[in-house]
Amino acid sequence: MHGGRVPTSEDAQDQATTPWWRSAVIYQVYPRSFADGNGDGTGDIAGLRSRLGHLAGLGVDALWLSPWYVSPLADGGYDVADYRDIDPAFGTLDEAEALIREAHTLGLRVVVDLVPNHCSEQHPWFQAALTAGPGAPERELFHFRAGRGENGEQPPNDWPSHFGGPAWSRTADGSWYLHMFAPEQPDWNWENPEVRAEFLSVLRFWLDLGVDGFRIDVTDHLVKEDGLPDAAGHHHRPHPWRDQEGVHEIYRSWRKVLDSYPGDRAFVAELWEQDPQRFARYLRQDELHTAFNFPLLRSPWSAAGFRAVIDATLAAHAPVGAPATWVLSNHDTTRHVTRYGRADTSYDFDRAARHGLPVDLVLGTRRARAAALLMLALPGSAYVYQGDELGLWEVEDIPDHLRQDPTWLRSGGVDRGRDGCRVPLPWEGEEQPFGFSPERASAAPWLDVQPDGWRELSVAAQTGAPGSHLELYRRALRLRRTLPGLGDGPMRWQDSTPEVLDFTRPDGFRCVVNLGPEPTPVPAEATVLLASGELVDGALPPDTAVWLRELRERRDL
Repeated sequence: MHGGRVPTSEDAQDQATTPWWRSAVIYQVYPRSFADGNGDGTGDIAGLRSRLGHLAGLGVDALWLSPWYVSPLADGGYDVADYRDIDPAFGTLDEAEALIREAHTLGLRVVVDLVPNHCSEQHPWFQAALTAGPGAPERELFHFRAGRGENGEQPPNDWPSHFGGPAWSRTADGSWYLHMFAPEQPDWNWENPEVRAEFLSVLRFWLDLGVDGFRIDVTDHLVKEDGLPDAAGHHHRPHPWRDQEGVHEIYRSWRKVLDSYPGDRAFVAELWEQDPQRFARYLRQDELHTAFNFPLLRSPWSAAGFRAVIDATLAAHAPVGAPATWVLSNHDTTRHVTRYGRADTSYDFDRAARHGLPVDLVLGTRRARAAALLMLALPGSAYVYQGDELGLWEVEDIPDHLRQDPTWLRSGGVDRGRDGCRVPLPWEGEEQPFGFSPERASAAPWLDVQPDGWRELSVAAQTGAPGSHLELYRRALRLRRTLPGLGDGPMRWQDSTPEVLDFTRPDGFRCVVNLGPEPTPVPAEATVLLASGELVDGALPPDTAVWLRELRERRDL
């Protein structure tokens, strides 16, 4: 590899005045599986409030809550029936307000999920549209169309649902409605001004309650191409259901709302856009603040692959002045302990093809530890999915009758679904549910499949245990907060062998990651701050990362 400086967006910016979201480490809470406070088997706000100390002690800056709104839970809460209230399974709006206050008291900001592309079929507006019938103004809030064929028996176009099958379902009156995900999730029509006004109101509702930002679900899907043309033979670069020009106008209007509130409120976009330039357009100064960098998550365990992603990401973000946002796992993807333990360590959502393939959990865990130090050393912000800090693996042997993900149901059992990364967390104890629910709970966990091996991975078992996955995260996050060179800012690659990543940050910080099969020397004249595994005779073993402080600070950053 050749040395060279990587451009970043805020090289000259004083870190002391940098908005929090440019360098934050944010912890994703999947409420249903985080902690059950009332013993009914479902994670809830009461359980989360009781475990806020874990997040504060971990050292993260904020928490992001996957949807907690009123929902039939056809898609884990991403089918919203009421955007201004909490589902009774999770608690009450008063409890949500208390959680926000308590998190702020602990120095934790709160980011909530917003689902603007679709709602639940139980949403009052969609129910009114069904009742109103063809041609009614209520139906203009969604995408209702007549079918094709002699009797309208065929869907209006050939668009596929992301969850399998067609993206259209027929109503009792013979009309069809669009749902890019499950049939229980009708897509909003964002050409309708009532829809736009409604979501501006929803933003203000939660901002008034004190939230610090929003994660935007399927950010690029809101606007569809005029006429809803077939995808087959479609020669325009974006699919007709995503990344249309009109979506940017929506986010500019949202940004004005956020900017009118104090406290550096922020957006983070779920954006799977592969083109770096089109990706960066969402991050212009008057649009969204940050967007998840999924290419790192999808990259195989390879120094060349990781470096290419890092270089492309930072280069794309620099012109628009946005920080990179790194992530290794989330509620939609296979946990990276499992991914890194397979022969093929890349990720492409093809769960059916990978299900049952051999996994070396020892290898996967070693690599996951190294990946954590790599991610937390890169410029920008980072997200930690609940259980990442414990080293949890994907639970792949869930009995079919327990699976609940609509991707499993809609694919006829071909796609194994996302339940394996959503298994309830282990907190303490020797027996299931390992502290997820209180003693003498009235019901088993909603997804009752915790592996026995998680006993040793519980928060209580790992707390204070030298070298545990949890203590590695705690030490790394503590250092990240205290070392001025980490977070947003510049980095510079150092010369290294092809299978090693070696880069420096300001104030003498250096990160070295060995992704090759042989040990590599640790740079001389440097003090070890933290390593993901034991050094052997002063060398960095394979699949291991180390944080260093150089004895002589460089002047080339």
